Amino acid sequence: MNESTTHLVAALAYDKLCTFEFGCVTEFFALERPELGVDWYRFAVCAAERGPLRAAGGITLQAPYTLAMLDRAQTIVIPGWRDPDESPPAPLLRKLRAAYARGARLCSICSGVFVLAAAGVLDGKRATTHWRYAERLQQRYPDVRVEPYALYVDEGQILTSAGSAAGLDMLLHLVRRDHGGAVANRVAQRLVVAPHREGGQAQFVPRPMPRDEGSRLARLMDWVRANPRRAHSIESLAARAAMSPRTLQRQFREATGMGPYEWVLRERVAVARDLLESRPRLTIARVAELAGFGSEESMRRHFRRIALTSPTAYRAKFGSSDG
Repeated sequence: MNESTTHLVAALAYDKLCTFEFGCVTEFFALERPELGVDWYRFAVCAAERGPLRAAGGITLQAPYTLAMLDRAQTIVIPGWRDPDESPPAPLLRKLRAAYARGARLCSICSGVFVLAAAGVLDGKRATTHWRYAERLQQRYPDVRVEPYALYVDEGQILTSAGSAAGLDMLLHLVRRDHGGAVANRVAQRLVVAPHREGGQAQFVPRPMPRDEGSRLARLMDWVRANPRRAHSIESLAARAAMSPRTLQRQFREATGMGPYEWVLRERVAVARDLLESRPRLTIARVAELAGFGSEESMRRHFRRIALTSPTAYRAKFGSSDG
């Protein structure tokens, strides 16, 4: 391994560090993974301030590097910030602005987005955070386009994720961008997490939902996932769930943050992504058929809108070379 060319990921540590989010970053990038056969990352932990650094759970952390390491990092990850109402240290904000200016990739998990917003690098960009903080983020930083339902948002050079476990989704996405779908899937298998988690964090926001309606909706969603090729309409879905179309639409929005039609489209895109990754010999038209789009043109249109790339480009980047 040539350390001078290997991608360097730097994770920030600070007093009152959120240990779960920090642990997710460490699990992804600090472990050696020779079985993957790729040039894996180098990893460094940088202290955002002078110690002692006390982490959640009574742990005291000693970071081996200072903020100077951020000048060399290609990717910088900010775990959940200790208090959204507390301004981050000015030296840290200066380092982040300089890193952004030279093209480094900046990532945040949960409330870590407040650090990026305070640095001014999110102005005019889309971003997300834990649903508890979304409104506060929007009020404090009106130039940020907050997407409160997203699990993570990829703006190219800046990526933000929702609460805690959504950081895993974002970090897997990073691996997928850097090393392709096959490698990301193997990392997901090792972590025992889903390679793709569809839907937004609205499904995790506590809302009162009658038990019988919730279970009917869950059964309906499972059935749709098992039958993506069927023609689904609001009326047919409502009939299968024994609900009125209006009730179905309300329940879907409460559970997922989107209507039934959009949810079905995203499930079909998920099926198409899996097929593009794992079945290189399938034509795009056949993928569209198996995913239930009805036509190749329809799949291309919705795939580009939801996955932000074309099916052909997605397969070229993330597809397996095996049969």
